[in-house]
Amino acid sequence: MERQEQTAPDTVLTRIGQVVMLHHAGDREEARHRFLDLWAEIGEHGDPLHRCTLAHYLADTQDDPGDELAWDLRALTAAEEISEDGPPSPEGALAVRAFYPSLHLNLADDYLKLGQCDAARTHLRRARGTAAALADDSYGDGVWAAIGRLESRLGEGGGGTWTPPRQRP
Repeated sequence: MERQEQTAPDTVLTRIGQVVMLHHAGDREEARHRFLDLWAEIGEHGDPLHRCTLAHYLADTQDDPGDELAWDLRALTAAEEISEDGPPSPEGALAVRAFYPSLHLNLADDYLKLGQCDAARTHLRRARGTAAALADDSYGDGVWAAIGRLESRLGEGGGGTWTPPRQRP
């Protein structure tokens, strides 16, 4: 009989996903507290994928733009650690590459909220530059749309209808 190995579900990512659902349901304060509890559990030196994912979502629960920026910077730092150490699989490599546009987009938005337009433009360019890794799906479409909206807010782009620079079937 051939033995089939199954990958055990990542319980930390599952727990993060549960708190994300709580946040999306409108309980921002409780989500922030649960995210912070998870952060205390995994620590500053925990698995970079867990830190990246958690910090990325924790940023969205912050009331202060400076705090939001700090969490988004933690997410980017953890993503860079994943890239340096190498992801666990080719699928993991694709997932990490597809995360960068959103990370940079969030940073651009944070800097814009703080009135730091040059830093916002820098991260917007990085979001655009890494967006080729996005799949042609609803997530990718959403990130491209958010890039277009932020370009408009920063007065970049040529105006009119903006479309991402990728081939559509």
